[in-house]
Amino acid sequence: MSTINVTLPNSLERQLRELAEQEGISADQFIATAVAEKMSALMTEEYLERRGRRGSREKYEAALSRVPDIEPDERDRIE
Repeated sequence: MSTINVTLPNSLERQLRELAEQEGISADQFIATAVAEKMSALMTEEYLERRGRRGSREKYEAALSRVPDIEPDERDRIE
């Protein structure tokens, strides 16, 4: 494990401690989870951008042409 010192405004630290207590975890755990969630979101965005650059309208149209043109099941209909 590594240690990082972070300076937070007092109001943010108060909220952090309150939310961590509500969740039943330590402030350290709360921060680690928040950082992991943010990193995951950013990495997912980068992944999707890379995937998007590999795609093409032509490939999309080809895949779409293989989908049967039928009415959706009763439970899948949007009304």
